[in-house]
Amino acid sequence: MVPMIDLKKEFAEIKGEVFDMLTEILESSQYILGPKVAELEKKIADYHNVSSAIGVASGTDALHLSIDALGIGEGDEVITTPFTFFATAEAILYTGAIPVFVDIEPETLNIDVSLIEKKITSRTKAIIPVHIFGHPADMDAIQKIAKKYSLKIIEDCAQAFGGTIRNKKVGGFGDAGCFSFYPSKNLGAYGDGGIITINDLAVADNIRKLRNHGSKGAYKHETIGFNSRLDEIQAGILLVKFKRIDEYNRKRRQKAALYTELLSNVVKCPVEKDGFYHVYHQYTIMTPKRDVIQEKLKASGVSSVVYYPIPLHLQEALGFLGYKEGDFPVTEMAVREVLSLPIYPGLEEETIKRIAEIING
Repeated sequence: MVPMIDLKKEFAEIKGEVFDMLTEILESSQYILGPKVAELEKKIADYHNVSSAIGVASGTDALHLSIDALGIGEGDEVITTPFTFFATAEAILYTGAIPVFVDIEPETLNIDVSLIEKKITSRTKAIIPVHIFGHPADMDAIQKIAKKYSLKIIEDCAQAFGGTIRNKKVGGFGDAGCFSFYPSKNLGAYGDGGIITINDLAVADNIRKLRNHGSKGAYKHETIGFNSRLDEIQAGILLVKFKRIDEYNRKRRQKAALYTELLSNVVKCPVEKDGFYHVYHQYTIMTPKRDVIQEKLKASGVSSVVYYPIPLHLQEALGFLGYKEGDFPVTEMAVREVLSLPIYPGLEEETIKRIAEIING
């Protein structure tokens, strides 16, 4: 079976460095918030040209702690997209705030910035754009809206590590950038992990307290916090991979270009807007024949996944928000037609050609 991502193959290429790193960490006996976490935080802050990066336990926690630290809470409204993983809305709800959905644009499947202002009320406090599948959202337009209405911007960068707009990296446009290190991500750990990129030193200090039970250390607790610390082992593994992330993304883009060359006459392929750098966490096609194509791929031993089969506004758990079918037509069209194909740095060209032949056949 052709997998969506081949983590075994990736590990084989870096196995020696990973084992050396693990040995160093285990012999150090420093496992929580140690020097490897600090080193990773410094390198990621520099990479994104921000003052701080703060390691946390997951991408979900990155969102949750950022929303909390920015003072958003009970009864506040946060504008976001219904076409994303559940954690985006979940993190908003953790704080007592309410997610307010805005439909997506059909080209990139990111939030449609032309619809945002219609959803702003006196209770709106923030916008969470999601850089879906690795293509950055329209941050220039979002920044203008946020400035006009004095709103915070929290970027959900879980799928877009290394993505850029005119050479500026995502995670550096808003008040906070939230990244996931889930194993399948472009930069993935061997377990859960996340990081927050931020420029406001006071908010960064607050997040550092929140991730560690409201404490700066030495059993002095200034606030009620959480247990959300990135551990040394995951930080060490991420350091091994981090030095390769630009090459990983470059290879993903090569695979995506070949897919597009072979498939663009048959299905709707992903786009890349001028000035934007897509890092292809997913290569997602769209076609009314999605289910037929997926069955053909499965029969030929090729994995494919529908991200996402149910939009957030129609999820049972969010029924209390009061949305109904038909509220977000572009999103609802997307969930009927999207299909993500295998893509990873080590995917062979011949495999891509075989997948294209199956889809074109």
